Amino acid sequence: MGLRGSKPQERRILLLGLDNAGKSTLLYKVKHNASVSTVPTIGFNVEMLETKKNNQSIALTLWDVGGQRKMRDYWKSFFEDTTAVVFVVDSSDKKRLNEARRELENTLRSDQLKGRPLILLANKQDVSGALTATELKDKFNLRKICSDRDWFVQPCSASTGVGVTEAFKQVAQMIKLSPDSGAMKDNIKGTVKYFRASSRR
Repeated sequence: MGLRGSKPQERRILLLGLDNAGKSTLLYKVKHNASVSTVPTIGFNVEMLETKKNNQSIALTLWDVGGQRKMRDYWKSFFEDTTAVVFVVDSSDKKRLNEARRELENTLRSDQLKGRPLILLANKQDVSGALTATELKDKFNLRKICSDRDWFVQPCSASTGVGVTEAFKQVAQMIKLSPDSGAMKDNIKGTVKYFRASSRR
């Protein structure tokens, strides 16, 4: 549903991360505000989310791609036309942090993703001993690997929903709109209201 009949701009958001990071749980939490038991994604899930930026409607198409080792070889086939990357990390699984960091670095090296914003989700904050967003930022050396792009780290819990809405508000604020979309300053209050209303549906 567009604003006053105007067609929303569409933007493709890629949801990546290792298997068991919580990507699909997060996807269904933000889309349906539901806790869903998921099995490992073989292939991908796609959902559309409407939000606002600069008082303009945007349709975010969220591509949740499987994170098993054999699926990661196919990630690059989803890079084209991607507006932003959301990389989900299980911040309680310290044994796999280096593996997650390597995959993120490989992803960001792609020419197709050059300059695209990165939102790193420090998921599973509800699990005892989970690394904080700051600790994860330092472990992943984000200042260095993201020196050529906008980036943000958001602590969240896909299972409880804490931080999930904020994460996708951040996505909406960081993506670039087409030049004809107007040069008004970001209407953050409008975005917050819109997401709150959406999460109550």
